[in-house]
Amino acid sequence: MLKKILLITSLFAVLSSNVQASGDAAAGEAKAAVCGACHGATGISSIPANPNLAGQVPGYIAAQLEAFKSGERANAIMAGQVAMLSAQDMADLDAFYAAQTAQVTSKLTEDDKALAEAGRIIYRGGFAERKISACMSCHGPSGHGIPKNYPRVSAQHKEYLEQQLLAYKKGDRKGYNDIMYNIAFGLSEQQIKELAAYMAGLN
Repeated sequence: MLKKILLITSLFAVLSSNVQASGDAAAGEAKAAVCGACHGATGISSIPANPNLAGQVPGYIAAQLEAFKSGERANAIMAGQVAMLSAQDMADLDAFYAAQTAQVTSKLTEDDKALAEAGRIIYRGGFAERKISACMSCHGPSGHGIPKNYPRVSAQHKEYLEQQLLAYKKGDRKGYNDIMYNIAFGLSEQQIKELAAYMAGLN
């Protein structure tokens, strides 16, 4: 098992090391001023329902902004924010946030830590009963993700992670090739709480 984890860790390092955002981070910083109200000046949100954007894998934020603009992802606030953004604007914002340093923001209680231990088992080993593979297969042992389709899930708000997993489970959000919908559908709400608590503490 240890050899398998080390192999996966090395693979993720290779896949992520040479990937760079295509936009201009400096231009993105200026364009991100309006985003700061909900996501923080450097992508660290003080609002648990809003995602941290700092340190996200290159390409992911641009892809999600495009999804909001096309209506593939439904969110009234984000639809209004992206309406006037060009593809270059999205690329620049993506580059800015990818260049920021992620930071663990969730303060886990003792109950959360107990949930996280159960979540660790699913994250690292999957859930064989429902044929669900380990989350780290796509998001990496430390939750850093692979550009651009497998996002960073570490250093994210516990509440946001739980909210999004529930959205996948209910079919309100599909994700890349419906992968997350199919996975979350097979998880109980308790397991989703456990995974959210575990991922929130990764960095």
